[in-house]
Amino acid sequence: MNKIIRLNKFISKCGICSRRKADNLIKSGIIKVNNNIITTLGYKININDNVKYNNKLLNIKNNIYLLFNKPKNCITTLKDNYNRNIIMNYIPKIYKNFGLFPVGRLDINTTGLLLITNDGKLSKFLTHPRYKIKKKYKIYLNKNFNIKHLKILKKGIIFKEGKIIIKNLKIFKNNKKILIITIYIGWNRIIHRIFNKLGYNILNLNRIYFAGLKLNKSLKLGKYIILNKKKINYIKHINNINYNNEK
Repeated sequence: MNKIIRLNKFISKCGICSRRKADNLIKSGIIKVNNNIITTLGYKININDNVKYNNKLLNIKNNIYLLFNKPKNCITTLKDNYNRNIIMNYIPKIYKNFGLFPVGRLDINTTGLLLITNDGKLSKFLTHPRYKIKKKYKIYLNKNFNIKHLKILKKGIIFKEGKIIIKNLKIFKNNKKILIITIYIGWNRIIHRIFNKLGYNILNLNRIYFAGLKLNKSLKLGKYIILNKKKINYIKHINNINYNNEK
């Protein structure tokens, strides 16, 4: 039996935008169904109908979610003109046509947790500053951390983007060169900039937590695991992600 679906839902499932924004596309007259321009909200189509957006044929894509443990000397990009090592070198060719991309970026020498997906809507929520997504990094300093700098971090440090206050910093008792920091912003190289300003150099930076995902110690560098729907729903829940409330 043929499946009937609302046009805005179909557009959303193709990864173009949310249902609400799909309604705006429909009203604008740039959506065609079987070569007919459709501007009626609530319009229903057959799942096998020919739907075009800006004259480009749309197809529903299955969402893929990979938790990748990024190694050093690896660039968080899909292509590179200089033939450098990129994250897609570690992903099987079977996923080539799924339109995967990294959610946010990690510096070339930063290791650890990176979410790779083709879910544009989820990526938007997890990278937008408004949602203040929680991230944790394990830091290896060039010298012992001076406890007096805790007060400076809690009071706040000014950067060109604004003021950053660090309330959650764990110092390892048996090795004060190792810290775990919790942040909620994604300013460029912000952790390096924080500790450089305090007089430290970061020897190694490893992201161990992102948006509810934890880096499992058994997941080796350069390897990935596939995240199931239950895990993705958990991420949406703890980060209060609701596509229906998207503006």
